[in-house]
Amino acid sequence: MGNGKQTLVNRFRRLACASAIALAATGAQAAEEVNIGFTGPLSGGAALYGQNTLEGLQMAAKEINEAGGFTVGGETYEINLVSLDDKYSPSQAAVNGKRLVQQYNAPVIFTPHSGGTFALQAFNERDGFVVMSYTSVPTVTEKGNELTVRIPPTFTGYMKPFTKIAMKENGKKVAVANATHDYAKYWTKAFVPTWEAMGGTVVADNPMDYNKSADFYTGVSKVLAEKPDVMFIGGASEPTALVAKQARELGFKGGFVIMDQAKMGEMSKIIG
Repeated sequence: MGNGKQTLVNRFRRLACASAIALAATGAQAAEEVNIGFTGPLSGGAALYGQNTLEGLQMAAKEINEAGGFTVGGETYEINLVSLDDKYSPSQAAVNGKRLVQQYNAPVIFTPHSGGTFALQAFNERDGFVVMSYTSVPTVTEKGNELTVRIPPTFTGYMKPFTKIAMKENGKKVAVANATHDYAKYWTKAFVPTWEAMGGTVVADNPMDYNKSADFYTGVSKVLAEKPDVMFIGGASEPTALVAKQARELGFKGGFVIMDQAKMGEMSKIIG
């Protein structure tokens, strides 16, 4: 975790402690703290994505605590966020989940990626904690895990409109050049059949590890050699932007279909 984010967490914890002391001094009963766990990418290519979601949780926790906390069964609680870096790795997310439950007694763990979600679902019902999953992969909730909450809508609704617009504006030949993580694989599994069913063809398939590389020229050159009209790309915002930028630098004039994980506003800071 970066020093700035650690400072935010430390300030938040000090604020919670100060509030509890102030309540005790006035004779009121201090609210008990409950730990809410976070496991997500705070380093590597998806670090900005992980830090953004963590910052959103910190803002929400601060608002709840400043409003007096929340009540369960007549008892008042305040939120203490405990964040761990999983580097976008499902196996590390599982390790973090175990630690958050066993060491911090967290009844809820938030994760912003499908790989982390599925890793936690392997034992969350047994260990009795809720997974708050920030992913639009539909199978996260379709599999019937009773202690999982999926927050955003599913991504499958994007497939036909994205395909229709891309074909109309650019053409029917697409090159797959997205990321290699689980979420990208789910997108590809839904996107490619939709593209083909609507009359398109896949002329190249070359996923790349967006989390470990900043130089995508070799991979992009490989797919551009097949002369696609459209590139299907996506992962975290920063590497996705680099893929698009490097494609333009290599002379690609076509369009892009971009996974919803990448945010256009964040991409524009890199692409210009």
